[in-house]
Amino acid sequence: MSARELFVFGACSLPKASVSRPRSPSLPASLSSPLLPTASPSSLSVAAAAANPRGSAPIRAAPPSSRPRCVGDGFSDVEIGGTGDDEDDGEEAGSVDVEALEREAREAVVEYSRSLSRELRSEDEGIEQKEDTRKQKRGKRATKNVIPDHLLPRMAIVGRPNVGKSALFNRLVGGNKAIVVDEPGVTRDRLYGRSFWGDFEFMVVDTGGVLTISKSQADVMEDLAITTTIGMDGIPLASREAAVARMPTMIEKQAIAAVEESSVIIFLVDGQAGLTAADVEIADWLRKNYSDKYIILAVNKCESPRRGILQAAEFWSLGFSPLPISAISGSGTGDLLDLVCSGLKKIEGHVDFEEGESYVPAISIVGRPNVGKSSILNALVGEDRTIVSPISGTTRDAIDTEFTGPDGQKFRLIDTAGIRRRAAVASSGSTTEALSVNRAFRAIRRSDVVALVVEAMACITEQDYRIAERIEKEGKGCLIVVNKWDTIPNKNQQTATYYEQDVREKLRSLNWAPIVYSTAIAGHSVEKIIVAADTVEKERSRRLSTAILNQVVREAVAFKAPPRTRGGKRGRVYYCTQAAIRPPTFVFFVNDAKLFPETYRRYMEKQLRSDAGFSGTPIRLLWRSRKKMEKGRASTNAQGASAASDRKLVVAT
Repeated sequence: MSARELFVFGACSLPKASVSRPRSPSLPASLSSPLLPTASPSSLSVAAAAANPRGSAPIRAAPPSSRPRCVGDGFSDVEIGGTGDDEDDGEEAGSVDVEALEREAREAVVEYSRSLSRELRSEDEGIEQKEDTRKQKRGKRATKNVIPDHLLPRMAIVGRPNVGKSALFNRLVGGNKAIVVDEPGVTRDRLYGRSFWGDFEFMVVDTGGVLTISKSQADVMEDLAITTTIGMDGIPLASREAAVARMPTMIEKQAIAAVEESSVIIFLVDGQAGLTAADVEIADWLRKNYSDKYIILAVNKCESPRRGILQAAEFWSLGFSPLPISAISGSGTGDLLDLVCSGLKKIEGHVDFEEGESYVPAISIVGRPNVGKSSILNALVGEDRTIVSPISGTTRDAIDTEFTGPDGQKFRLIDTAGIRRRAAVASSGSTTEALSVNRAFRAIRRSDVVALVVEAMACITEQDYRIAERIEKEGKGCLIVVNKWDTIPNKNQQTATYYEQDVREKLRSLNWAPIVYSTAIAGHSVEKIIVAADTVEKERSRRLSTAILNQVVREAVAFKAPPRTRGGKRGRVYYCTQAAIRPPTFVFFVNDAKLFPETYRRYMEKQLRSDAGFSGTPIRLLWRSRKKMEKGRASTNAQGASAASDRKLVVAT
């Protein structure tokens, strides 16, 4: 419905003696509220005439031959609600073009989004600018990729720890997707990324360092940088030792899974460290078990081309042709990609997917350490996609996984590292943990829905509250997952009710988020997470027609008018429109935004939720002062488009 087809009432307000809400046309069933009485259109006109002594009439679409009609044509004042006898509005509202208001609303959303983005970017510490640059350079090619990830051929990078596998992965996919730190054992799970070379496009798989059985327990702990004290409070010593003993096996299982699903394998070695016994054992393992795959021996850290030939010479004994490269400077990577593409099968005659089908909602799983985030991911996909261990900080990178729901809906699940308090991360002195937390916050930013996981017995902590604030500020849909629900003793029918009351009280910024109770380790109720996330995403993408929106706002203003100031001034709402989705953003055009206090803005948000829904998603209300809007137009006519940046936004969150 176009904006010209709206019913806009001039000076529609209640007399001072009236205390009841005016009747209005029935809303759709999905938007109705028990608080709002319904009436027929005929009774609405009678109520409007009684409430508006000065008279009003609806404005419909103008005939094609006539000039565009404007809100306010033929009226002394145009407004959705407010009082008609305020002395502060002596000047006329004037003629306002609805299309111009819609443009103003879109500009307001863009301006607010840019300011919020700058604010969030300034809060993030240690964000690499190189990553943003590389992503922008490769973004144009990425938008043309219509082949799903699971149909692309795959290439795995394997080798012992600390030979530069993650650095080479970042070089091939473009950007700093994998954490690169000068310490061994940083990467543990499989990490996927798209890459292309010429006409070939393929998936690159980063793996953890492959350890051999010749290593002692002490050497394994040193190579993986594992500690049995930090982050393992409350865990018995026997469980700690068992978890440490299982860690190398779980990392190797992830590497084996990557090798088995790939058609090309890059066996990476360290040219500066030279040939080691671990390299020999890995080469024998690959030759014995995967002789049917195309294996490329790449000698990394060969910064000088001349010296690189000498460094690679000693690796001929492994039985493969060594290729000197440098993942940091990029030398030799072109020849490496030529060899990779020669071993890949090019996809011919693939089906072109429509643009609408290419949109896959992203669901990030975030929370404090050891709350069961990786267990939830594994339970959803039905395999050991990530390593699950009581060792705190097991997950390092943000792990993306494609998932198809029971109804065929596709999602991208993102497992993240546990987010500890910033002070605790700084005091630990771990660069890896700081980068892991940074990746977790980036996962929130690039996701559509966030599943905030809390531990049932621990309930809500201050860190959960801080994460919830970040989710709300990012404007992401959210659902709260209470994991390890089986650990609550003596549960009854009222347990969930009392627990929800406690969660709502402590996470007030997410009082609109649905709550799901699950036990991921046993697979209980994990499917409800996807169902709830799908519902949240649909609510986040929903758009109200301007007619219904203005009707809801009109009823809210009629039921509770904006408060008066000491000088007798009262706010008026002239027009309201939904200017954006994801998250739903509404722009209110008023006489003066300062006349609408924070309490009234929260009331308006509450009415929008109760009448129109939007469960599981934040909604943003932007308030535009009419006087400032008019000044902005005059400035635009005089100075050009530069005046748009000078307009001030008042935001209710």
